[in-house]
Amino acid sequence: MKKILRLIAFALLLLIVVLLFNTFRISSKQMLGVTPAAALTISDSAIVHLSDAVKIRTVSFEDLSLMDSTQFEKFVGYLAKTYPLVHSRLKFERVNTYGLLYQWNGKNTSLKPALLMGHYDVVPMVQGTEKMWKHQPFAGDIAEGFVYGRGTLDDKVTVIGVLEAVEYLLKQNYQPNRTFYLAFGHDEEISGRYGAQQIAALLESRKVQLEYVMDEGGTIKTDGVSGINKSIALIGVAEKGYTTLQLTSMGEGGHSSMPPPQTSIGMLAEAIDKLQKKPFPARLEGGASYLQDYLADGMPFGTKLAMANRWLLKSVIINIMAKTNAGNAMMRTSIAPTVIHAGVKDNVLPVEAVAKINFRILPGDSVRGVEEYVRKVIDNDRIKIEVLKQFDSEPSPVSDTASVGFRTLHRTIKSCFPDAIVAPYLVVGATDARYYRKVCTNLYRFMPVRMNEEDLKRPHGTNERISIEDFKNVVKFYVELVKGS
Repeated sequence: MKKILRLIAFALLLLIVVLLFNTFRISSKQMLGVTPAAALTISDSAIVHLSDAVKIRTVSFEDLSLMDSTQFEKFVGYLAKTYPLVHSRLKFERVNTYGLLYQWNGKNTSLKPALLMGHYDVVPMVQGTEKMWKHQPFAGDIAEGFVYGRGTLDDKVTVIGVLEAVEYLLKQNYQPNRTFYLAFGHDEEISGRYGAQQIAALLESRKVQLEYVMDEGGTIKTDGVSGINKSIALIGVAEKGYTTLQLTSMGEGGHSSMPPPQTSIGMLAEAIDKLQKKPFPARLEGGASYLQDYLADGMPFGTKLAMANRWLLKSVIINIMAKTNAGNAMMRTSIAPTVIHAGVKDNVLPVEAVAKINFRILPGDSVRGVEEYVRKVIDNDRIKIEVLKQFDSEPSPVSDTASVGFRTLHRTIKSCFPDAIVAPYLVVGATDARYYRKVCTNLYRFMPVRMNEEDLKRPHGTNERISIEDFKNVVKFYVELVKGS
């Protein structure tokens, strides 16, 4: 017995040594020795330009017949007028009417080009929220140190920020080392099929291969994450896929005074309940794993120990992450019932009940896998399951964090925001970057704007705004990114 106890004690001691060894060998992944960017004077005219851009109502609607083409035409004309050097010195073409593509030739033709992208369409104001807006969404008001309105964060901030930076550099007769493409879509909010997808297809047809692509996505989170109080610059290195399934149940109908044991609504509710009670398995890999690698060094000791020993303590990390919606979405394919239709009168049993369930698919899963999982969990042949393929996209591959593109972004962030911790992460939404997979293997998603938890509610919400200081930093960031590429 004593021999067994000694063996157990030795094994425990050995385990503790391994755990501590792994923990203490964690080192910082932050780029060192980066020189802070020189002071750059950005004219107040840049703020006026963003304000004026917000006033143009380039609103996307699912129903394309509601699109006001005059506003999109007005926006394209506004850019031509506001950025004369961009439009006279860069090659410019309109793709599928409102997609915008610019080519800025570099000095070194042996370098692969890079692409900076964004979109200039915006979502409409939610009906019933008019009185909640401090400044109306299309007034473009400049007040209290902010520019207010739709697009100030999603995503005219990128379009105007990039063009301001390029115009600034052109005024200095600057020519980049590598060629840059600028690509601005007009329908990202409704899938990007007519904008970004067509631009990417055009580049593919010309056999263009890009060094890196940078789109919207991550941001600089000023209130950090649990355990770290510093600002964290989140670079999206992958994004989740997207699919929606429609569930339809059929009942007998009839009078509500004599209901069957289970109505069509009850059957549908049971199916939805099964799905929510049996979520997809959680996995720590890809973007979620990279995020932990980059943040572990700054975490409290207990959390650092767990992250350094995921081989043993994976379940502990999963339980910690699952406590927040954002953390949970980072490590599993999410299930979200979003639409339900059934019944027309309170005393009539509906024959049909229909629900739409939206899934954001973790890299490693697939659209087909989602459908198969749902059928298995629901396990009811009376429920008709259809994949609504209109906006389907598979999850993206994970982009390389050792690539030229990532290192360039990392260095530029450190030069412009020296106090921020740079970290790769998984974008849980969808971006236009997904359409560029055939012309580029390294797609990154980052917007150089400082935002706290409250600010993250503003895109698509009420009182969308950006501070004057932050927008000037956006322009500065793109200037430094071009110069550092």
